[in-house]
Amino acid sequence: MTEIKKPELLLPAGSLERLKTAFLYGADAVYAGMPGVCLRNKISFTPEELKEGIDFAHSIGKKVYLTVNLFTHNRDIARVESFIGMLPQLSPDGVIVADPGVFAEIKRQVPNIPLHISTQANVCSSLTVRFWKEQGAALCVLGREVPLSEIKEIRKDCPDIRLETFIHGALCVSYSGRCLLSNFMTGRSANKGNCAHTCRWRYKTYQTTPLEKQPAYHNIPTLSQDETRYYIEEETRPHELMQIDEDEHGTYIMNSRDLCWLPRLNDILPVGIDSFKIEGRNKSEYYAAVTAHTYRHAIDDWFNNPQAWQPDIYMKEIETLQSRGYTVGFLDGNAGPEAHNYDVSASTGKWRFAGVVKGYQDSSLLLEIKHKITKGTELEFLSPAQFEPIKITVNQLIDTRTGQSVEALSCGYVGQTAQIPVDKDVATKLPPLSVARIKIAE
Repeated sequence: MTEIKKPELLLPAGSLERLKTAFLYGADAVYAGMPGVCLRNKISFTPEELKEGIDFAHSIGKKVYLTVNLFTHNRDIARVESFIGMLPQLSPDGVIVADPGVFAEIKRQVPNIPLHISTQANVCSSLTVRFWKEQGAALCVLGREVPLSEIKEIRKDCPDIRLETFIHGALCVSYSGRCLLSNFMTGRSANKGNCAHTCRWRYKTYQTTPLEKQPAYHNIPTLSQDETRYYIEEETRPHELMQIDEDEHGTYIMNSRDLCWLPRLNDILPVGIDSFKIEGRNKSEYYAAVTAHTYRHAIDDWFNNPQAWQPDIYMKEIETLQSRGYTVGFLDGNAGPEAHNYDVSASTGKWRFAGVVKGYQDSSLLLEIKHKITKGTELEFLSPAQFEPIKITVNQLIDTRTGQSVEALSCGYVGQTAQIPVDKDVATKLPPLSVARIKIAE
């Protein structure tokens, strides 16, 4: 039996602190970029910070890949070429691109840098992977729409190029020329010239109340007194009603759940994918910590004992994140109705990012406050040294500005910190950049 190679765990980094947090909690590599040349304009990296982050990663044996994965218009060319000119000095471990013109320009100007093909390039087949390999690509990120059965085929067909798949993060409803609504409702892919133009179909709307006779449709529940619900029905799909709710924010019929392949790692790891990628460069340090920490332990534990591996403890941890609920997306083929959350777009998570450890001083943790903390509250700290969180009850809360003990402290300004007394042996398990969380009231 061929030995299965452990995949690289690749985390997003939208800032220098998030980059270091991801590495602290077990990431093998991160991907980062700068506004204007990648698909995240809220990231905060400067060229100097990118250089610092890359040098830091290399000092601990880790990797950084830079993203230049926009599709260029003429107005973008000067900015892209300026960034390409920085690459030799930055010395990243690879560059993630989507636009063939950008690919060719980097290859011409910086020929020794590995080029990775972004998910934006819609790589969904062995044919496309082989094309990019022939152009000189070192890695292809497969599209999120590729099911596990085809991932296995692509891996078998293309053994001599690195492959990467997204395993966690937000999902898009649509990308230019590639409507996921068409694929979702009909299995017809717009990317193959087979768009069903689902957005233009005729729909009926239904309003149901307890006072009205309920349509004899299996998916309409009995309503309680004073309850009203609304549904739409596409004319060629009678009896297939989709609930639409609208509140003060609007309706959520396009609201996809977030991608999470964690419960299926035991099916995915044997395939031999080279890199597992997590989405979320605009997310917090807490998100970077939880995803890196959880997937790191889940992957390592599977390799240590695949027969005994179960997803439950890892799912419990990943569910402490704010999310829209989770789905495996297209892993088993076309995504079903369970991949969407029709009820609400708000987070399902009951935990919030409470703070970041800045150090240990005077027998106390120095915690930068990210959420209101009240004396007597129990905080959970994620330790890079173990999977189980460390629970600490805040018996004393000291405002570092005044040195006074207080009943509660909020993040009133950037850098607001508190001293929380703890034993030194506990503090040794919580180095700087360790994160804490707090459970919100039901």
